[in-house]
Amino acid sequence: MEAVFEELQLEIKGASLPQYIAVEGPIGVGKTTLAKNIAQLFNYDTLLEQPEQNPFLERFYLDPKSTALPTQLFFLFQRANQIQQLRQSDLFKPVRIADFLIDKDQLFAQVILDEDELAIYQQVYDKLTIDAPEPDLVIYLQAPATVLAERIRQRGVAAEQGISLDYLEALHEAYTQFFHYYDSSPLLIVNAQDLDLASNREHFKQLVEYILTIKSGRHYYNPSPML
Repeated sequence: MEAVFEELQLEIKGASLPQYIAVEGPIGVGKTTLAKNIAQLFNYDTLLEQPEQNPFLERFYLDPKSTALPTQLFFLFQRANQIQQLRQSDLFKPVRIADFLIDKDQLFAQVILDEDELAIYQQVYDKLTIDAPEPDLVIYLQAPATVLAERIRQRGVAAEQGISLDYLEALHEAYTQFFHYYDSSPLLIVNAQDLDLASNREHFKQLVEYILTIKSGRHYYNPSPML
């Protein structure tokens, strides 16, 4: 990747870059990898999810019904705390990239919680003061549930191997619905089914070049299968 970073550095020199980027998408789609690579290229600070800190997550993947509420509340408090800490330290002034939108917390809650649990979650959410800034650009990576399942299998994280295809399909549908109506920030929807953003230099290069053209509105990036 170092060679493509050097090449792209010349292209972004003097370019007008979005000051705050959020990368979103379901587990296994590559959002954290993309966020880290863009951060390295643009010299941005990162704001990353920390799922490994959630003590309920592995149990949730194995038995979603029994641990859905504590799993979701832990993530809600974690994300709210991350944003609050940044506000207090005034770190929202420098440029940065995140691998989550706080808006998606309710998306997950609606997927995994039953009606009574969702009511409890919503009461907690409504009492929190979450003053998150709107990104200058949101990048939504999407891929079919079968692709997500295969990528999760290949990366071999033990805690993730219990994730069911049904869960991934429900998540995919929820993300699709959420971003169908999303209009709070400029949005780039990326078909990531055939993209290897971790190691394919040409895939990363062409996506970044497309990102540099976006100033407003909704955009779709559907790379050629020949890439």
